[in-house]
Amino acid sequence: MSLPDRLESGSPYPLGASFDGLGVNFAVFSAHAEKIELCLFDPRGKRETMRYELPECTDEVWHGYLPDARPGIVYGYRAHGPYRPRDGHRFNPNKLLLDPYARRLVGALRWTDALHGYPVKSRRADLAFDRRDSAPAMPKAVVTHDCFDWSRDIRPNRPWSETVIYEAHAKGLTRLMEDVPPQERGTFAALAHPKVIDHLCRLGVTAIELMPIHAFVHDRFLQEKGLRNYWGYNTLSFFTPEPGYFAGDTQDELRVAVRRLHAAGIEVILDVVYNHSCEGSEQGQTLCWRGLDNATYYRLLPDEPRHCLNETGTGNTFDLTHARVIQMVADSLRYWATSYGIDGFRFDLGLTLGRTENGFDPNAGFFDVVRQDPILGRLKLITEPWDVGLGGYQLGNFPPGFAEWNDRFRDTVRSYWRGDEDRRGELAARLSGSGDLFDSRARRPWASVNFVTSHDGFTLADLVQYEERHNEANREDNRDGHENNLSRNWGVEGPTDDPRIRETRARIQRSMLLTLLASLGTPMLVAGDEFGRTQHGNNNVYCQDNEISWIDWGLLSTRQGEALFGFAARLIELRKRYDVLRAPVFPYGQDSPGDGVNDIEWWDERGRPLSSDDWRNPHGRALAMRRAVAQEDGTIEAISLLLNAGDEPLKFRLTGDACEHVLLVDSGRPDEPERAIGDTYRLLDHSAALVRSCIQKPEP
Repeated sequence: MSLPDRLESGSPYPLGASFDGLGVNFAVFSAHAEKIELCLFDPRGKRETMRYELPECTDEVWHGYLPDARPGIVYGYRAHGPYRPRDGHRFNPNKLLLDPYARRLVGALRWTDALHGYPVKSRRADLAFDRRDSAPAMPKAVVTHDCFDWSRDIRPNRPWSETVIYEAHAKGLTRLMEDVPPQERGTFAALAHPKVIDHLCRLGVTAIELMPIHAFVHDRFLQEKGLRNYWGYNTLSFFTPEPGYFAGDTQDELRVAVRRLHAAGIEVILDVVYNHSCEGSEQGQTLCWRGLDNATYYRLLPDEPRHCLNETGTGNTFDLTHARVIQMVADSLRYWATSYGIDGFRFDLGLTLGRTENGFDPNAGFFDVVRQDPILGRLKLITEPWDVGLGGYQLGNFPPGFAEWNDRFRDTVRSYWRGDEDRRGELAARLSGSGDLFDSRARRPWASVNFVTSHDGFTLADLVQYEERHNEANREDNRDGHENNLSRNWGVEGPTDDPRIRETRARIQRSMLLTLLASLGTPMLVAGDEFGRTQHGNNNVYCQDNEISWIDWGLLSTRQGEALFGFAARLIELRKRYDVLRAPVFPYGQDSPGDGVNDIEWWDERGRPLSSDDWRNPHGRALAMRRAVAQEDGTIEAISLLLNAGDEPLKFRLTGDACEHVLLVDSGRPDEPERAIGDTYRLLDHSAALVRSCIQKPEP
């Protein structure tokens, strides 16, 4: 291809590299650069073949047009401007920069000191200026032209009240799945495999939430220890799928997986990391945003702009008060929603996205932009309501339209089932949808994403096997990860052959699953918990890209794994069958559905309403919650959740105003079929049960 000597002026919109059929337009934002150069490379990204100066700058967007260019061109940028770290500026044209809007990468990042804008060993530290070329160690962007037929794709569009989320790692989910062809294991192609989709459908989940799949880097300190960044919370490109998750050379592999999941009625949600980048603190490397406009993209200390404001614990924080930074994030979200068919997003450290100079603001610009967007505002939006900055815990304070990870649900359920005292009142609030946190501004119970485990921490099986973390494989002297896991080993640390301990552990796992799926809110399961996956006591596997983290599907074929899976699937089926288990409004014990029956009522095991003293009793470990709704035929359907976290069996007395009681499921007797029972029911220790009651309305 013959290339011209200079670029035409082109257009400032859209940002990124855009093919129009006759050539490619390049546009990149920088408010403080003095000149930006476009560097073209050979197809492998090894040798720079041409360098152009972007000829125009419009509204702080530098742009140029390369006629006759085609998709497949490999490129990067070099930004000229002041290198004044004390003023927040770190321009260094010796550092090749990735396009923030890059949609495909070629080559891998190779760690070298030349990636830094300053000589790493200089006595002046980051105030010095490094003149080495970083291009040989940098991945490069590739011009793409998306063309995929979504015309026959039908998004499931599940109502929030019917949603059950399955959190999974795109690689770890299938890396050890023998039914998948070896070359596809651990890739996007495997997500479309019939065995994967069949498993999700048999379990009954309605959405798979994938841990970060944006292109990310493996931290230098991990690679020096022979480890890797497994979780992927270290983003290099917000528009590029992680190259290591592809089995072939086409990005349509991910699109096909999404289409097949949609065809099975399963939504796809992405865990996204827009709070920080992989560039680290001011002493980190210069790969993209730092070299293009450090003072705009990142939050800097007001009195010392040499230093990054670190509210994420990673060294830097994106400045989501700046319109162009908001635009980058919104453009990225919209791209994934339209080009890859994504149905929703979970925002890592979502509180950071709402930070202003005065702290967290639920009316921050980013939230307004997303909520009013005609595409993004219709998707499922979930936030992690905390970060490590001042005021960094805002559970329940996000605006309407967002659901939130409810860690108070997690901690309360764990604490209750391990036998802690004084948990009854807090547990009641969590079971009933956490209205004390979320019932404002017309929000609904689905805003509470309830979970007992997540990727971060113990698995469900480890929660009942270990009281201490066992993170030695992370090579941090077992000092990383959560110290207080609210777990209990029930007599032995780790695996045991003791049948009594094994049965107790199994019963408590079932009880926690039943509690989760019978509570109001949006339940979230972690992949593998449904058949007893273990991480052998490691509660921080962020750097374990190996069998510690990968799901062992062999557990599903064991007697214990098969039984736990069947129990979990049964619970999800019950949740789908009975509207009362996923009611769309918060219950407060008012006269609804009527005739003396309240939408929610609480009793002790004797069938008596709990008094104020009962709620305050620190030793009370039994609780019965009944929720009720009116049926079209005039009857009232009620579901009672019976909980016994004590060490002895208890006989629960059911209310006598029902014409029929039917046991639906009992975690203490998992094989028990649905059957009619009398007005009392004996519940084993550390067990939970669901009972359906039919209440006939009195004749007028």
